[in-house]
Amino acid sequence: MRIHPLTGLAAAGSAAVITTAAASLPLSVAVSAAALALSLAAGTARRMLPAAAAVLLPLGLSLLIVHGLSFPEGLTVLAQWGPVRVTAEGLSFAFERAAQVSAVVLILLACSFSLSVPDLVAALSARGIRGRFGFVLASTLTLLPAIAARAERIRQAQESRGLVIRRGLLHRAAAFRLQAVPLVLSLVEDAGTRAAALEARGFSSAGPRTSYRIVPDSPGQRFLRLVLVLAAVAAVAVRLWHYAGGS
Repeated sequence: MRIHPLTGLAAAGSAAVITTAAASLPLSVAVSAAALALSLAAGTARRMLPAAAAVLLPLGLSLLIVHGLSFPEGLTVLAQWGPVRVTAEGLSFAFERAAQVSAVVLILLACSFSLSVPDLVAALSARGIRGRFGFVLASTLTLLPAIAARAERIRQAQESRGLVIRRGLLHRAAAFRLQAVPLVLSLVEDAGTRAAALEARGFSSAGPRTSYRIVPDSPGQRFLRLVLVLAAVAAVAVRLWHYAGGS
């Protein structure tokens, strides 16, 4: 059965909301594992993992600095340098928050790397959403996959002209510096080209629209989307009730 793009978005969004509301380490690990498994099954892991690392490494480091080194509730001191204390409770809290953020990022990236932009635009247009807004939404959701694919093509082109990328973080960072300028310039040029193409196709017109692309949508998937949205709302409500009861 072909998965409707809105069903994939609902599943990813619901999983992200429930994981954030639950704040459970086992659930975060399970969602991360599921996202990686889905990415491997779809064949997008090779492109998704570098993008995930670029997002998660700075976030994980910041969580470690903020919570691991300065956690007021920490009692078990592992090391101390003046006012800076490394506590077991702080490291545990930082690890739990990092796992939670990782689960959310991975499941959203797994969804965005597998989404079909034409299918999503057609599905949104079939529900009365204006074409320009639907295209902007689809492009935003698939921005990281597009950047990753463009960066890969630039790297291959530079390697064919003699660029040698050695192993190691410093060598890769130096190589990325050489790839950053053509990457940004190509993305700016592509944005202008797409804007002209959208205008030529009448995406800004307010009249009725038709689409040659038909995205099948079964009653079962519509019901599943409703259940996913209700589950996310229920998870948020339970979390708010828990905070209200705790206070």
